[in-house]
Amino acid sequence: MTTTRYMMNPIKRRAGDEQGFTLIELLVVILIIGILAAIAIPSFLSQKGKATDASAKEVARTGQTTAETYATDNSGSYKNISTTVLQKYESSLQIAAGNSNAYLSGAKELESGSGYEVTATAVGGHTFTIKKLANGEVKRECTPTGVTGSVGGGCQNSTW
Repeated sequence: MTTTRYMMNPIKRRAGDEQGFTLIELLVVILIIGILAAIAIPSFLSQKGKATDASAKEVARTGQTTAETYATDNSGSYKNISTTVLQKYESSLQIAAGNSNAYLSGAKELESGSGYEVTATAVGGHTFTIKKLANGEVKRECTPTGVTGSVGGGCQNSTW
């Protein structure tokens, strides 16, 4: 019996010595977590914008490749090119807004069918355009919403 009593005393003593955190310690930890969240959240939000713009750029590149395929089938001419024509060649191209995805918002011939222009629109409204001129020059242009000629959504000085 004395052996059991002797064993219980250290356990009771140890349990009695343990204390929780003070209110000030808890408040300091909560304050530190709040400061870290205030720093991290804006960074995560900008990453989402970059991702939607990258998606629109990829749609524009897919439109460019599809336009080249169209020209191959039409003796090198881009005459009568449109979003619906490109979607017939590449069924994965989305040509209308929906499902929170970037989409191919425009496709047209330039220089009497010797060139073309394809435009993709991101979820946030930024547009990304690829133009191929008759001389073979390829231009990439963009227009961020609400920002003219400055950095915004992957668009820097109206180019990407």
